Amino acid sequence: MTDDTQPQPQPQQPYYPPRPPYEPYTTHTTYAQAPAQNPAPAPAPAPHRRARRGVGLMAAVAIAAAAVGGGTATLVERWTSDGATSAAASSVSGTNVSAGSKGTVAGVAQAVSPSIVEISASSNAGKSTGSGVIITSDGEIVTNNHVISGASQISVQLSDGTSYPAHVVGTDPDKDLALIKLEGASGLKAATLGDSSRIQVGDQVVAIGSPEGLTGTVTSGIVSALDRDVTVAKEDGGQDSGQGQQQYDPRQGWPFEFGGQQFNGDTGSSKTTYKAIQTDASLNPGNSGGALINMNGEIIGINSAMYSPSSSSGSTAGSVGLGFAIPVNTLKADLDQLRSGGDS
Repeated sequence: MTDDTQPQPQPQQPYYPPRPPYEPYTTHTTYAQAPAQNPAPAPAPAPHRRARRGVGLMAAVAIAAAAVGGGTATLVERWTSDGATSAAASSVSGTNVSAGSKGTVAGVAQAVSPSIVEISASSNAGKSTGSGVIITSDGEIVTNNHVISGASQISVQLSDGTSYPAHVVGTDPDKDLALIKLEGASGLKAATLGDSSRIQVGDQVVAIGSPEGLTGTVTSGIVSALDRDVTVAKEDGGQDSGQGQQQYDPRQGWPFEFGGQQFNGDTGSSKTTYKAIQTDASLNPGNSGGALINMNGEIIGINSAMYSPSSSSGSTAGSVGLGFAIPVNTLKADLDQLRSGGDS
């Protein structure tokens, strides 16, 4: 019996603690089996930690994007909210400001200047100089009716100095708008037409045109007021076109009325009134037909009138920060009529 009890401890030898070669394997096997038996503890924390890191990263990116937006909260809001407008205007797109220059006057000027032209209109009464905005790559250009009214010959100079002859497609004297077309042009940079219903008083704007024949002049300011009732002379190219062409001499400015008073000369007996955007961006004779632009590079108005106090010599004294532009939504609503000949 004693012999039988002695062998019993021997079966416990497989339990030897001093087996280093096997203990590591036994230990690893135990950990490998643990996840299979209890899957909840090990996998659960890993996804949770990743999800939290992802949310934190997205929040950081959002904060960084807001900080880089352009200097002010208002500009960031305009940038993001105008995305849909830019997409909607893709049919005539081409002047959106690059992300690196968004919100700067330099960025707007660089993006939009190739789409702004100088217009020279000649008639028996003399020569008128104004500006225009390219809206299609094959050379459709929007300008003011008073820039080309009564003209027998029209010449257009692009920002790179290239000149083209042009002809009138259609006019709308009631809105002081006209559409002309370059002859033989292609591959031009068309402007992006924005949404003038979205602008607010205080919004920063840029004006580009050819005041006094100085092609590609850039000025900046803000939207000073909306829905100003501006009255201008309506020249329809009829028998008074000679007088009208003389009246629109860029050296004398563009006569208009506001609040029952006349400015920059007599508007004559034939008049039209429209709702205008007022801006303090400097406008001078020759800016007529050029672009008023938001900080995304979208056209929001066609510059059409400016107030200039008379000097003692009898000539205009230049801009004093009272300029007016036809809202671009008025133009967009009128484009089909202009393309079909308008009132011309």
